[in-house]
Amino acid sequence: MSIIKYFTDLDAWKKGHDLLLNVYKITRRFPKEEVYGLTSQIRRAAVSITSNIAEGFSRYHFKEKINFYYNARGSASEVQNLLVVARDVGFLKNAEQESLNTATEDVKRLINGLVRSVDSRIS
Repeated sequence: MSIIKYFTDLDAWKKGHDLLLNVYKITRRFPKEEVYGLTSQIRRAAVSITSNIAEGFSRYHFKEKINFYYNARGSASEVQNLLVVARDVGFLKNAEQESLNTATEDVKRLINGLVRSVDSRIS
């Protein structure tokens, strides 16, 4: 087991970052009129996942850490919702949406692990 010194060492952050890069890649194809709409919203939600993980990692108090991890998980759900919208309006193929949804579920599972790990230190 490796020592975790930085937020970038967390698997949840690594997978979240991969998801973020894929969201940016796929949203480049969205129509230009969506740059301030769906494109911006889904990108901000994806960035919020890793940002909240990073901020939570750096918090000293366990309850604060957990709150930021919960926010990251909420942002992951927001990404999933926006992917459904993008699919339903024809910006994504079913397979693309399903693949990104699966990646997002993986990130949420890892975030749940972070919450459990921190929560075990409180109890």
